[in-house]
Amino acid sequence: MDLMERMLKHDEWTTARLLRCSIELSNERLDQRFDFGHGSVRATFIHMIDNMRVWCDLMANEKSTSPRLALDSSIAGLREHHDSVSEKIYRLGRNIADAGRLDDTFVDTLDSPPRGKSFGGAILHLATHSMHHRAQLLFMLNRLGVNDLPEGDALSWENQHLGGWDLA
Repeated sequence: MDLMERMLKHDEWTTARLLRCSIELSNERLDQRFDFGHGSVRATFIHMIDNMRVWCDLMANEKSTSPRLALDSSIAGLREHHDSVSEKIYRLGRNIADAGRLDDTFVDTLDSPPRGKSFGGAILHLATHSMHHRAQLLFMLNRLGVNDLPEGDALSWENQHLGGWDLA
């Protein structure tokens, strides 16, 4: 397993865990306002998932609708969108890395004027962008009284998915 696979799979797993932690929240609590970030749990998830979709579309040179897609904003709907776009990003990233194209560029048509960006930089941006917003979500969910929140660190993911480490 290479570094890119670890990064993208950890990113997918951690956001999915936070979505699962949010499933029991009422609409009122999902939309409760906080004075930072995107202002609520739901708005933060929508921003994260839509950001993933937009960057994936840009890197794949697919017609990206708008910077903000109308998502099913229920937690179940957001989980479906997240699972779908995470898989698409992983496949795209894997193909780019396997072809040795991480330093190649694509055109970010949402910039004005459009400009080139590296595939590797955009993939890294996706993971660090989500990490930033997951920290905000952890704080919001904690304030909403959600228990058993994951730490969300990469080594916990690796330990769970690779079966731990042999200390012998």
